[in-house]
Amino acid sequence: MKKGELYSHVLAWFAKYNPDAATELIYRNPYELLVAVILSAQCTDKRVNMTTPALFKRFPTAIELSEAAPEVVYGYIKSITYPNNKANHLVKCAKALVEKFGGKVPSSVGELTTLPGVGRKTAHVIASVVFNQPKMAVDTHVHRVAARIGLTTGAKTPLQTELQLVKFIPKQQIALAHHWLILHGRYICTARNPKCLECGLKRWCKYYNSKFKAKTLQKVELQNKNSRND
Repeated sequence: MKKGELYSHVLAWFAKYNPDAATELIYRNPYELLVAVILSAQCTDKRVNMTTPALFKRFPTAIELSEAAPEVVYGYIKSITYPNNKANHLVKCAKALVEKFGGKVPSSVGELTTLPGVGRKTAHVIASVVFNQPKMAVDTHVHRVAARIGLTTGAKTPLQTELQLVKFIPKQQIALAHHWLILHGRYICTARNPKCLECGLKRWCKYYNSKFKAKTLQKVELQNKNSRND
């Protein structure tokens, strides 16, 4: 199957079965989403959503957060992974928002990545979710799922994955495809023990049709052999 055909099948399946995919982070404005995405690095969205209500109540805008001491912010996010680093990043990011952008979250990826704690992935999440830009944010889920399905080939870095994906995904679907791949990786195509038998994409999936089916056949053959020996 040609690469373009694979993309067509996969995107059509996602569009049919998860047409309204969206971030699972809870937020009310661009500032809150930016904070939540920074906190979500190597942490679950569920944990972030449990943490942010009290944080946003205490620091409702970038102005209040910019005036906070990192150790105070730490007290609100200590259940998050790497709370010390993230507390420092949040305060520095808020200061930069106030000093450079009047407290408002900028829309361009170039400006977003000037903020402390904001890398390419975070910037792309903000640009796509808040500002509806065709930006593909690549996290570990996207990187893993794209490779397993066969959407990417030999991609070693998030940037390589991103460039391969946007080459074949229609511009109007790029932001949505980001959520499709993340959610699929979170609930079906998990890092350990992917739920291949439940997956609606298995007929096109490179991983399923090579490694998973082979392992299943080997297991069946071994069981049959053992039963014959018995």
